[in-house]
Amino acid sequence: MHSSTVIIFIIIAVVLVWRIYALTQRKKSKSSVPKAVSLPNRKLSPWQKKLYTVVVFSRLSTRRFFRDRLALFFGILFPLIFLFVFGGIFGKSTNNVSFNVAVINDSNGQYAKQFIDQGKSSGVLKINESLTTLSEAETDMARGQLDAAIVIPSNFGDVVGKLPAGQLKVYYTENSAQAGETLVSVIQSEFQSFNKKFVVIQQPFTVAGSQLTQKSLTQFDYTFSGLLGFSIVGLGIFGPINVFPELKKQGILRRLHTTPIRVWQYFLSTMISQAIIGVISLAIMFAAAISIFHLKVDGNYIEIVLFLIFSIVMILGIGLAVGGWAKNERQAAPLANIIVFPMLFLSGTFFPRYAMPEILQKITNFLPLTPVIDGARLLSTDGQHLTQIGSQLGLMAIWTVVIYFIAFRVFRWE
Repeated sequence: MHSSTVIIFIIIAVVLVWRIYALTQRKKSKSSVPKAVSLPNRKLSPWQKKLYTVVVFSRLSTRRFFRDRLALFFGILFPLIFLFVFGGIFGKSTNNVSFNVAVINDSNGQYAKQFIDQGKSSGVLKINESLTTLSEAETDMARGQLDAAIVIPSNFGDVVGKLPAGQLKVYYTENSAQAGETLVSVIQSEFQSFNKKFVVIQQPFTVAGSQLTQKSLTQFDYTFSGLLGFSIVGLGIFGPINVFPELKKQGILRRLHTTPIRVWQYFLSTMISQAIIGVISLAIMFAAAISIFHLKVDGNYIEIVLFLIFSIVMILGIGLAVGGWAKNERQAAPLANIIVFPMLFLSGTFFPRYAMPEILQKITNFLPLTPVIDGARLLSTDGQHLTQIGSQLGLMAIWTVVIYFIAFRVFRWE
């Protein structure tokens, strides 16, 4: 069975099991009087009680996420929308070049018919057969609906001397000049191979191409790791900055502060919850990218999952710091935007960093999101292992310590 099919079945099974569990828990809550969460019957040590509290809060946070339709949309569906947008743009095969053209055929000869049939069968020419005159084609070219118009004269293929001959005319606008010139080169190369059937030409200078065995990334393969980073930012930053101010506004965090729960317990429970949600969300993205856009994953799935969990935990610290410090949404949103948008645009999320100036590349190497995207790309599409991305893991570890140090210092319950 294909790996993408296995992944899809696993996701469907996880979702179904989760929904059945949620429904059973909802029925239990409706059939019984609500009561405080009780500890297990067996006696627990102080540390076991603290960890049990972490588990309970992580379950509550995860359950609350899957019951919140808005959170489901922005946490799972919104990254999928970006995946389909960029997949539609970059996920197409780049091996086959095609042109939208109009063919005005004024010739009844066999060579004109052979040229049109060969262009259709090869897929190079996508002919709009409703256009029969050059003036009609010019109108569509002015609107940007056509790349070029090919005019086959009436004498195309007529015998001149002892050989058939003819010249096509390719018309294109200034805006489609690049496509038109490329089309001329493609047709000319086709004619060169065709002309060899009639005239043997000895060429003193030639060029030969040779395909390397080394793997290379498609544009979608390169972009996909950026989309993973975008999804992690959405889960790790925008989630807490929306939830924390609302909990403070409702007084929930203030009431939690009166209980024995500590900040580290609350943070750890949020990490576990977001890691579970993140793995499900990213697994759905992988399944869609593999099955629909033919993403090539050459890495080890276990190593990819471990790395993505570490990435979620690190980026989540930014959301905990901003959301924990802000008293309300008016404070959280501007600060989050100041942090998030430079990372999204400078860390290679939507376009490669190698296209930036060299000085800017050196600066962006140290942004928190950069090692996440680079590491995800190296693991998933380059087939490297965790032991080979030590620089990315080291930088992420340093950022994790710095971010959570700040998060613990600035967090306030109200």
